[in-house]
Amino acid sequence: MKVLSFGSLNIDSVYKVDHIVTPGETQLSFEINENCGGKGLNQSIALARAGAEVYHAGMVGNDGDILIKKCLENGVNAEFIKKTKGRSGHTIIQVDKKGNNSIILCGGANRCMTEEFIDEVLSHFESGDFLILQNEINLLDKIIGKAYEHRLQIVLNPSPFDDALFKCDMSKISYFILNEIEGRQMTGKTTPEEILKEILLNYPESKTVLTLGEKGSVYKDKNDFYHQDIFKVKAVDTTAAGDTFTGYFIASLIKGLNIKECLSLAAKASSIAVTRNGALDSIPTLDEIE
Repeated sequence: MKVLSFGSLNIDSVYKVDHIVTPGETQLSFEINENCGGKGLNQSIALARAGAEVYHAGMVGNDGDILIKKCLENGVNAEFIKKTKGRSGHTIIQVDKKGNNSIILCGGANRCMTEEFIDEVLSHFESGDFLILQNEINLLDKIIGKAYEHRLQIVLNPSPFDDALFKCDMSKISYFILNEIEGRQMTGKTTPEEILKEILLNYPESKTVLTLGEKGSVYKDKNDFYHQDIFKVKAVDTTAAGDTFTGYFIASLIKGLNIKECLSLAAKASSIAVTRNGALDSIPTLDEIE
């Protein structure tokens, strides 16, 4: 069983600050680092480090060799990464002394997907394979529709949440993996219980994993419910914690672990990730977790 991560590849500029800048404020950063990132790339590398056979599909600009190299160094198949004109996707990230972050995202090459490219990529995958998606690329609705025709198992992390998601046929999603904020944006509900109930009401065949920060995470489908506590650590940077969780949960699922085991492994992985600076460099290997 193969995994296709169809998603973003970004070059991240990370600024360490005392606190997240407020409107009208100028603040001196005491450290800056440039890293490879993007939710798509983060999830691909998390999947690979968790032991999955993962292919990444996406687009990079003229500056994208470093992103392709990062995939290959981490065991991610890069044959479906295409170069286009202009710049790759990039972000400006503030990280405060408590580990909280604030992100400005510019899509760049990530917004250059075409239907022809989507068709070409999906032709290499078959029924039962997993497709991992987030919302940092264009034509998400087309990818979902075409992947459903190929009978892929579609996993959606609806982040960042914007109007493009309302064009998507969410009934075709096999797994939703989202945090509380995204859950509220998607359903209009406020509590975890209400969010899960609303998703299941609208999409009864879907399975949902809702991450709850310090309260852990929960899983819900039409038959089962599970809760997973966090593993308490001192956080220094939460940038790729959600992507790490997604990658490890899906990789564990593919290996045949039960839901409780998948949640536990994903929680352990993300707890390690938040103790480290950066995005990709913070994602642990399976050996570290074990």
